[in-house]
Amino acid sequence: MARRRTTEADADDLPRYFVWVRGLEGPEPQKWTAMDFGIGDWKRPQVLAFLELPEGERHLPLSALARRYPPPKVEIL
Repeated sequence: MARRRTTEADADDLPRYFVWVRGLEGPEPQKWTAMDFGIGDWKRPQVLAFLELPEGERHLPLSALARRYPPPKVEIL
């Protein structure tokens, strides 16, 4: 399958944030757009750390971003 070039309009659709969230077995990486943060505080307790991605890193897969930006240290109860 051929890949098409990313245009400026497409770049706005790409996730802008790399986020570590609280998962069942520890921190889990995710990519979010600004709207994924939701309105109000309902998602904030799940967010352990987040980073706004530079344009050059928005296309990278989660595995590459997780290696580049390791999860925060979290106490497991």
